[in-house]
Amino acid sequence: MAMFLDKAKIKILSGKGGNGAVAWRREKYVDKGGPAGGDGGRGGDVYFVADENMTTLMDFKYKSIFKAENGENGRPKSQHGRGGKDLYIKVPLGTIVKDPENDKIIADMTEPESKVLVAKGGRGGRGNCRFATAQKRAPQFCEPGEPGIERDLELELKLIADVGLLGMPNAGKSTLISVISEAKPKIADYPFTTLVPHLGVVKKPSGDGFVVADIPGLIEGASEGVGLGHEFLRHVERCRFLIHVIDISQENPFENYEKINNELKKHSERLANLYQVIALNKIDSVGEDLQQEYFEKFKNVSSDVFLISAATKQNIKPFMDFVMQKVDEIPKPEFKVDVDIDLAATDNDDSAYSIYKLDKNTYCVEGGKILRLANVTDTRNIDQLYRFQNILASLNVYEALKEAGIKDGDMVKIGHIEFDYYD
Repeated sequence: MAMFLDKAKIKILSGKGGNGAVAWRREKYVDKGGPAGGDGGRGGDVYFVADENMTTLMDFKYKSIFKAENGENGRPKSQHGRGGKDLYIKVPLGTIVKDPENDKIIADMTEPESKVLVAKGGRGGRGNCRFATAQKRAPQFCEPGEPGIERDLELELKLIADVGLLGMPNAGKSTLISVISEAKPKIADYPFTTLVPHLGVVKKPSGDGFVVADIPGLIEGASEGVGLGHEFLRHVERCRFLIHVIDISQENPFENYEKINNELKKHSERLANLYQVIALNKIDSVGEDLQQEYFEKFKNVSSDVFLISAATKQNIKPFMDFVMQKVDEIPKPEFKVDVDIDLAATDNDDSAYSIYKLDKNTYCVEGGKILRLANVTDTRNIDQLYRFQNILASLNVYEALKEAGIKDGDMVKIGHIEFDYYD
């Protein structure tokens, strides 16, 4: 049995920007060709895209790490590196994206084809041809590319169905869905059969359709989370109205009806107050007197009661005509999920660093930006070293080293670069 997955945790990584290049024009007859190092390409972004054809978060059970492409490094002859491909992750309509870091909702995917940026790729670093000035005609340095963004995100799916089907296990909801729609649910005869909310699309004569979702068998205690309880109740919150399917061949249909409505009340005021059409099902297996008796009894609690048999299709047409009319009359509820501004999606800044002592006379500086700068610095090139020192000064690294207690003559290690410190 396929389990319906309505929550998933995933990790996403946007692409790193490529490093700039240090290169020179080397052409015949051009004496001392100028700088010709191209820029690095930008890293790929990561987006979520709402896809109408997906109904579950099942795919994320098997694959949970998604990475956009890195940008290429710059090349000689002033050629820029290629940008990394953006990554589009498809999610079902009705998916809510949460950032577990701060528990904020950062996206609510309710519009088909809508897309949301969740991790910006890093910018490419500039090549040395970008640093040439009238005074400095032969810049010996380039920039590293920006880092990508790495995030853990939580996805949660709220089904967007127009009509929810309520009812005890075995009330005949799966059969009803298969009769009125294109869906072909597997139907087995034991309580609690439907662990997967079956979705059926019902075609209207006008040509468009509406979605009916079978809400898996509620049992007492569902709203406290017993069984599959409120995981699934959450799905129905966006329905226009409910169809309550009742098996009248059972011993006490009215009691079952009340049980389920009590569960709804415990879970959500909104759901408990949704309009319900009552479908008294399996009339093919009880006599007409009993049908009338139940019909009268349910008429006391609802103005809209229908006697049907999903198995023999008896009275299905008038019942469905009524349902279609209600779909047109009752507007889809506006569901306002408060979406927070997502600053982390574009925060490619990794300029934070830390300093620690390796031994009595050696200090180590670590941090994303500083290590990226060290990586594009050639220690044999005096220009590149000067530039590296200037950037360290602008990041207040020397001040921080002093605070950490460094003394003249001590050694500083940053990535592959080592130098002696003098104030």
